[in-house]
Amino acid sequence: MDTKEFIRLALEEDVASGDYSTLASIPPTATGKATLKIKEDGILAGLDIARDIFYYLEPEARFEWHKKDGDTIVYGDVAFEVSAHVHTILKAERLVLNCMQRMSGIATLTRTYADKIKGYRSRILDTRKTTPLFRRFEKEAVRIGGGYNHRMGLYDMVMLKDNHIDYCGGIRAAITQTQDYLKAHNLDLKIEVETRNLDDVKEILATGGIHRIMLDNYKPELITEAVALIDGQYETEASGGININNIEQYAATGVDFISIGALTHHAVSLDLSLKAVI
Repeated sequence: MDTKEFIRLALEEDVASGDYSTLASIPPTATGKATLKIKEDGILAGLDIARDIFYYLEPEARFEWHKKDGDTIVYGDVAFEVSAHVHTILKAERLVLNCMQRMSGIATLTRTYADKIKGYRSRILDTRKTTPLFRRFEKEAVRIGGGYNHRMGLYDMVMLKDNHIDYCGGIRAAITQTQDYLKAHNLDLKIEVETRNLDDVKEILATGGIHRIMLDNYKPELITEAVALIDGQYETEASGGININNIEQYAATGVDFISIGALTHHAVSLDLSLKAVI
């Protein structure tokens, strides 16, 4: 789904047959200005989608940036000013705020994690634990906050998780069948395999032909062992049970990536407000 289609569907959900509060109280020819005011400290994200929402409704609207995505913001800051028909401003208001508040909350939480492991080689990854149909914007917010995207969906990377392995009959079978499938269908996709213990890691190393090994729900000391065992043959990723209080311990293991679902499913929206300029 592209941005225009997302905006169309989101406005259809909210406006439906009409914004009757505005239609009843404001002349259609009235024009005005509004500013996005910051009411909570954090990291700003979502300016592009905010601008696109206003332009979708009124291509001639004027959008003036006062901040940029990724900026550190504090209470009282103004992120942007928009000039347009009042009907446009009021119709766009809630969608703009919903998008920017959500994205800014994710960017703020991601920055907190990223700052915690500055100086380590590990990179923070997001997951597919996202809001349906809003994933691309949430993953953009992760990047703005200093994290990295894992995969966008089921289509751009193979990840053989515990259920795949169990249904398939084991790690070796899952890997070899995947390799055969990709070759038969001429698909150039990286393969990641989830492990539950060091024996799983050893079996993957004996099988080969993959790109990344996920170390799921390992304690930091066990990840250190696994990273030494893998010895740079494949990328490594730590996952499961990692939070802001222990992430530095995981980064200290030398693991390449640390994936954290909480970046998107535990983020709290940042408090922002769109206010009329009178």
